Amino acid sequence: MVNGMGNLKGVTRDFAALERRRLQAAKLFEKGANQAEVARQTGVSRESTRRWYSDWKRGGKTALKRAGRAGRKPRLQLAQLADLRRGLKEGPEVLGYGTALWTTWRVADLIERQTGLKFHPGHVWRILRSLGWSCQRPTGRATQRDEPAIRRWKRVRWPKLKKKPSRSSAP
Repeated sequence: MVNGMGNLKGVTRDFAALERRRLQAAKLFEKGANQAEVARQTGVSRESTRRWYSDWKRGGKTALKRAGRAGRKPRLQLAQLADLRRGLKEGPEVLGYGTALWTTWRVADLIERQTGLKFHPGHVWRILRSLGWSCQRPTGRATQRDEPAIRRWKRVRWPKLKKKPSRSSAP
């Protein structure tokens, strides 16, 4: 599957290799190579070469240097993520919730209380995953459950209630 940037899903881009290719193109431009030749030698499309040539003409080699990180900058800083991690470990009861169960709505509320930033609960799971948290559903068991009585019922009462095939239906 391909993502919106034209890369295979799960394949990270090697920014250093991309920069080396652009700088190789700059050297070729300096030697007088045409765009088609640069595209062939660097293994990129003619459109990329056209864009690189335009940037190189305007700003030289420095215009083809690495731009830095790709994508939008994270909204939460490292210190805020550390605070969030501490808040998650304290539990939702500290915020006034009645149970010890974190939901994405509750985590979004915690983030907003700590940082003032609003996150949609549907996106909070990405933050949780980046912190090493995973989705876990608690098993629903009654607190007044009597395990010995349940075992006894399964061993004694259930076999008596269970339907057995009649003798007439036997082959």
